[in-house]
Amino acid sequence: MSEEHNHDHENDHEHITIIDEEGNEELYEILFTFESDDFGKSYVLVYPTGTDEGEEVELSAFSYKESDGGLEGTLSSIESDAEWEMIEEVLNTFISEEEEEEEDEEEE
Repeated sequence: MSEEHNHDHENDHEHITIIDEEGNEELYEILFTFESDDFGKSYVLVYPTGTDEGEEVELSAFSYKESDGGLEGTLSSIESDAEWEMIEEVLNTFISEEEEEEEDEEEE
């Protein structure tokens, strides 16, 4: 499954419009992106726009290939268990680092 995406760089959070196979457009916020040397791919983790701070969200992960100077590209579904395990590990590290930053800010 491939989907198109477009970036919106106007706010603090980057947004991405995902167009599904039926042509429906949905706006998502980008949690973060990263590259994997092991898999030779770039990945993006996104969640639906309009989610309140602290609210549980359903994250979606895709591998992607950029085009048009990074403003457009193609998203692909994650299909291997090995990739999912790697993504979960990166996500857990990201969450741990975010929690540490919040604790450091509270101590100041």
